Amino acid sequence: MAGTNSSEIRIAGVGRLYVGAAGTAVPTAFSGDSATDWATGWKNLGFTGGDGVTFSKKDKLEPIDVWQAVSPVHFVYSDRDLTLKFSLMQFNEDTLPFFMGGGAVNAVDATNNPGVYQYDVADRPNSDARALGLEFTDVRADDGSTVTYRFGIPRGQVTASDDIKLGRKAAAQLGVTFTAMAAADGSALASFIMKDSAYAAG
Repeated sequence: MAGTNSSEIRIAGVGRLYVGAAGTAVPTAFSGDSATDWATGWKNLGFTGGDGVTFSKKDKLEPIDVWQAVSPVHFVYSDRDLTLKFSLMQFNEDTLPFFMGGGAVNAVDATNNPGVYQYDVADRPNSDARALGLEFTDVRADDGSTVTYRFGIPRGQVTASDDIKLGRKAAAQLGVTFTAMAAADGSALASFIMKDSAYAAG
């Protein structure tokens, strides 16, 4: 609805991040239990830093200049950069390979040395395309009902990793920037799915 409406202000009070194989579809069913909704093909990445997720969309436009005008007469889109930046707080078999750029954690010797695991960092970067899903819930200001937003990138990969600081005064974090990649079939770069009556035609 156009105009001022405080019930349409959104605060991402509680959120979750999920990772899946490239091409995994973001669930469109809202059962009231997000773990059930995201059960097929997705893994919950667990706790994230208190700053949440930074969403960035940057488009690069190249101006078309002509002799007859001092201002551009047209713009050509030359680049679109869509990223999510966040910090993972948990270290496990899903988060460490995600941060490092692929690979897997394996048991060293389950028979003679149980409970010991190894992750090998590759000597060169490899392609590690994944799907990334984001969900957050907010409480509407007008009637106290909840609204849920989901955002999905069907294909992308970690393009930047923050330094890991190991110290006694703060928890170690796996900070990453995840960048969307275009699909070969020309499908959407990313999608929002909202359970929110603010979008109903009125």
